[in-house]
Amino acid sequence: MAISSAEGRIIKMEVDYSDAVAKQIPKSAEMARAGQLNEAVDELLALEKLTRQGGDAISSGHVLVAIVKICADVKNFDKMSEMMVLLSKRRSQFKQAVTSMVQEVCRTVETVPDRAMQLKIIEAIRSVTEGKIYVEVERARITYKLSQMLEAEGKVKEAAEVLQELQIETYGSMDRREKIELLLEQMRLCLNNKDYIRTQIISRKISVRFFEDAAQQDLKLKYYKLMILLDEHDEKFLNVSRHYNAIYKTKQIFENLPDALQALQCMISYLVLAPFDNEQSDLLHRVKEDKNLDHMLPYKKLVKSFLTNEIIQWSKFVAELEKDLRQGSKELPAVYVFKPEVDGGPARWEHLRQRVIEHNIRIMAMYYSRVSLTRLAQLLSLTPLESEEYIGKLVTKKTIFARIDRPDGVIVFRPQKNVNAVLDDWAGNVAKLMQMINQTTHLINKEEMVHGMEHVVAAGADKD
Repeated sequence: MAISSAEGRIIKMEVDYSDAVAKQIPKSAEMARAGQLNEAVDELLALEKLTRQGGDAISSGHVLVAIVKICADVKNFDKMSEMMVLLSKRRSQFKQAVTSMVQEVCRTVETVPDRAMQLKIIEAIRSVTEGKIYVEVERARITYKLSQMLEAEGKVKEAAEVLQELQIETYGSMDRREKIELLLEQMRLCLNNKDYIRTQIISRKISVRFFEDAAQQDLKLKYYKLMILLDEHDEKFLNVSRHYNAIYKTKQIFENLPDALQALQCMISYLVLAPFDNEQSDLLHRVKEDKNLDHMLPYKKLVKSFLTNEIIQWSKFVAELEKDLRQGSKELPAVYVFKPEVDGGPARWEHLRQRVIEHNIRIMAMYYSRVSLTRLAQLLSLTPLESEEYIGKLVTKKTIFARIDRPDGVIVFRPQKNVNAVLDDWAGNVAKLMQMINQTTHLINKEEMVHGMEHVVAAGADKD
């Protein structure tokens, strides 16, 4: 049998020391319990040298585990850490043996009552495992343990920095679920540390296809809740709405009506806060068909008002929906989105008012070709200057096309082509292009034929 050493060299087993190891380990353990720890360790070290030089990796692993175990049994954790570091550095040490020893020490950490000693052992493990791929999983787990201890002490920044040292996505030997759990912990600590850029980078390392497995629903919910906090900070309302939609469609949530309605409420709230575009409009139309809307009539009215090609009167809108959206009712508890007393609640209500104004301007652009600025401001319940500002924003985003004649105080709207008209124009342009290509090809062939006939005629004249 051939075994790989820590240096990568292949060592062939020459002698089987399993019987000697089986006899010596109980003997050394008894000596350690009798107060002769150093003598017991020395005898095992001598046996470890024989097994390592003889190529007996299995026996060598048993000896390494026994050395750290008898040190732990007599509560001499300093000696245990010292021996772990010493044995891992020995020449031609076996990877399998080092792995077994590190795993044993990792288990021992949980039994150490003294916090300071725990930290000392953890640092020793991290020192031994640094740069060694064959113990990367053990290093990740013990680093996570260290991060938890630091967080419990209130050192959130240090906890985040320690866990960020791990390039978890590159660990091929780690179970995929455990890998995702650690990445989510990295995201959570970064969010707690208000490091939003790093959180965004880490989130891209997680493939959402992993959450398609029904067994991973708990991790799916945790992931999307973290993403909601991230995108809420950046006011990416459409992304937040997508995240709530993913939560809503999770089987665990969808089958529990109160949780489903809560998620659907949040999804609709953030969806109407998102600026108008094709994707936002498409999601609104999809939500409109959801049967659960019948359980939440205020939100059904909210969706309908944004899908109806009519101007929304803000005063009427507030009278009908403000209480349900901001305070809730007995039948439908309010979510936190628009509550005045929560962080961002008043700001999100102001965003809603802006979306109502933008909706009204888009509706006017559909029905008017020319309208006075005074009349438009009256319909929007704004001043002429505020109306100009909102129209300018929508023109910049290419949501509408408008020109403002300031001397006359007139706004000129140009109706946008619908999708079918755009497709017809595109098809006509393609047909015209193909016709031009055919004509060009025909002319090239004609020129080649004429040029070829001239050569034939010239060659015949030369022969005559």
